[in-house]
Amino acid sequence: MAEEKSFKYVIVGAGVSASYAAKEFVNQGLKHGELAIISHEPRTDLTKAYVDFQTNTNLAKNYVCGTGEQIQCLQWYKDKGIELILSTKIVKADLAGKSLVTSDGEIFKFQTLLVATGSTCVRLSEFGVQDANAKNIFYLRDNKDVDQLALTMETTKKRTVVVIGGGYIGFEISASLTVNNYNVTMIFPEPWIMHRLFTAEIATFYEGYYADKGIKIIKSTKATGYNTNSNGEVTEVKLDDGRILEAEIVIVDIGGRPMTSLFKGQLEEEKGGIKTDGFFKTSISDVYAIGDVATFPMKLYGEMRRVEHATHACKSAEHAVKAIKAAEEGKSIQEYDYLPFFYCRAFDLSWQFYGDNVGETVLFGDNDPKSEKPKFGTYWVKSGKVVGAFLEGGVVEENKAIARVARTQPSVGSLEVLSNVGELLIGSRVNRNRVLVSCLV
Repeated sequence: MAEEKSFKYVIVGAGVSASYAAKEFVNQGLKHGELAIISHEPRTDLTKAYVDFQTNTNLAKNYVCGTGEQIQCLQWYKDKGIELILSTKIVKADLAGKSLVTSDGEIFKFQTLLVATGSTCVRLSEFGVQDANAKNIFYLRDNKDVDQLALTMETTKKRTVVVIGGGYIGFEISASLTVNNYNVTMIFPEPWIMHRLFTAEIATFYEGYYADKGIKIIKSTKATGYNTNSNGEVTEVKLDDGRILEAEIVIVDIGGRPMTSLFKGQLEEEKGGIKTDGFFKTSISDVYAIGDVATFPMKLYGEMRRVEHATHACKSAEHAVKAIKAAEEGKSIQEYDYLPFFYCRAFDLSWQFYGDNVGETVLFGDNDPKSEKPKFGTYWVKSGKVVGAFLEGGVVEENKAIARVARTQPSVGSLEVLSNVGELLIGSRVNRNRVLVSCLV
């Protein structure tokens, strides 16, 4: 007979959301034996810190979640009485019956379930790319893949890397590789880097800066196949314009999709994710979805959205747990009110973005990639209001100021006025919030 275990709370997935949910459960008075975390991964929390070559040239393994207050190592879970069940695949979910079945036939019963399965990568083979499963092609979306990349880099002298994709992962890892003396070429089909977030003007700066660092960027181009050696290792990347690039390592970043297949037909979905309310409760009572898989009401914009970002993964997890515990006590909390946020540190650059990147834009500051200390930003304006703000090279108070602008959405008379405000923001030593409010409202 298959073994059966019962828990008050079960989290499926062991990434950022699961780690922060576990922390919040502990903060809310979790008792030993109440919570289990189940994941097919061999350990918890794969984040971009795992592949931060600039600070971790040997790719030392990051097993845990750092919450800022304490490090959630394996011993932490044990000490808190949380059962961490790793390398275990759930193959069937009976949400009405409140049970999960593993590939080994084990049954886990739950009272409340949190779905924190995250996203999986889109693979080149899905687009008919030839030899897309050759050795030394990495996607960086699971621990096994990153482990293999680490082993390849630590045990060989391979230095020529082709990064396919101009999104977040491609943007950051290209910089990290270059810092560690790898020869990097980026290729992507979009007309400029970070196309989903950056404007063409913002992208021009980073493309120029990256080029000055030795990174070759090939835009509006796709990979169509690979050449391999006798060991099945990639040696070249074929492009759709006929060019062939030397490549000893290929890193692919062409997007991800939420892992919801386990719950198909049981949970209502929207916009590719599991539909939730403002507390991350799904269409089935006592089942919650957090992080990448959740499509939730974006209160600030009055519409349903799905967000893939570590900040949202943390905050959504904490909010869901607070909602669960409040409901148990007959209390209520406010609905989730998230301000979209993205950030990056690459080379000696550092940018932050808040809000929505829609509408007209205005660029301000010095965005010359050859400047000694470039500092510039962009505002997005829709229906006469500032809805988004981006700043490169900002200090803490300046970044807080643009976050407040994106949150409060002040009215603006003209883009020229907005440009002047931007110049004041990065040039004034007075209170940044006061400058922005007085000029915009």
